[in-house]
Amino acid sequence: MSTPSLADLERDRALLGRSSTAERVAEILRERITEGFFSPGQRLSEEAIGGALRVSRNTLREAFRLLVHERLLVHELNRGVFVRTLTADEVADIYQLRRVIECAAVRHARHIPPAVLDDLRQAHADGRESAERGDWHAVGTANMRFHRALVTLSGSRRLDEIMRQVFAELRLVFQRANDAKALHAPFVGRNGELLGVLESGDAELAERMLADYLDDAERLLVEAARTAGPAS
Repeated sequence: MSTPSLADLERDRALLGRSSTAERVAEILRERITEGFFSPGQRLSEEAIGGALRVSRNTLREAFRLLVHERLLVHELNRGVFVRTLTADEVADIYQLRRVIECAAVRHARHIPPAVLDDLRQAHADGRESAERGDWHAVGTANMRFHRALVTLSGSRRLDEIMRQVFAELRLVFQRANDAKALHAPFVGRNGELLGVLESGDAELAERMLADYLDDAERLLVEAARTAGPAS
């Protein structure tokens, strides 16, 4: 995987339009965190990011404040703003939330909208292809897309927004894992199995499978959070 540069972030400038706001800047940065553009413990340069997006310092600082509130960034007095590093307890708390939201969404998924099925199928296919290439970062991204599609089964935009933040936090744990392949490889096939059950219309079985899936993922990520080296 190539190393991201500020040129990548400059391409997001077009998303801001003429009426750029702190909320829109925060949305861009949140998505970039989810994609793994920024690393846990990384200090964010106001000058570099503001220059890449061509936004004012005040706008960028407000965006930073929004992401601090979402627990994606931390502000350290006299040092600046940094990407957060999650603890094992925080990872466990995230999975408690995921079980409540994702399992409930799947429980009622007896009739899945075609657009959601397409999203699930595409995310699974992308994850499988990325695994074949050995691009485990891309596998993690596809996996999060798969689960974001599951959340849309709830039909709640508010839950979609909540889970966008949650998945951004999870990426911060993914990036600190010592062995990305060991972290992601077991779930490529399990996404396919879960998709097959959802396609069959057996929501009860799908919910049980997802609960077991999330239990196993939690164990791996809690261990990753405990054993990862210091954030850079």
